Amino acid sequence: MSNPYRIITVCTGNICRSPMAEFMLADAAAAAGLNVEVDSAGTTAWEVGNPMDPRAVDTLTRHGVAAGGHEARKFDPAWFADHDLILALDVDHLAALRALAPNAEAAAKVRLLRSFDPALAGSSSDRQGIYDPWYGDESDFEASWELISAAIPGILAHATSHGTARG
Repeated sequence: MSNPYRIITVCTGNICRSPMAEFMLADAAAAAGLNVEVDSAGTTAWEVGNPMDPRAVDTLTRHGVAAGGHEARKFDPAWFADHDLILALDVDHLAALRALAPNAEAAAKVRLLRSFDPALAGSSSDRQGIYDPWYGDESDFEASWELISAAIPGILAHATSHGTARG
């Protein structure tokens, strides 16, 4: 089997949006039989070591996605070499990650997750972010689910077209 296509999803603290995207993408890739590995991180160390927000876990569980064993961590710039695609959940994460990139090739790996949503094709990046549900309630986590879900088919198509082997 060929090397997997490696994706990392990144938000602020790595307890809400990015782990939701991680588990959702991994679940969808497995269901499609794709050789894709997904992990996640935060742009800050604010939540390092903490589990996923229980509201995020509840949202994933309601939709049939198992989410266990997550521990928040901060993005390490060395991971540019280890990942094929780095998905920022909002524009501030996009800017922070591109600023950390060691070169133009690494910076080109950083994309907004919602840039893969066909409904947003051609939209400016300021329309492609996912707001932080941490400040809200369960409905905000459900909104994050919907926004992430809309981009997953495009992300998996991108991964497939860039060398992902079928499992």
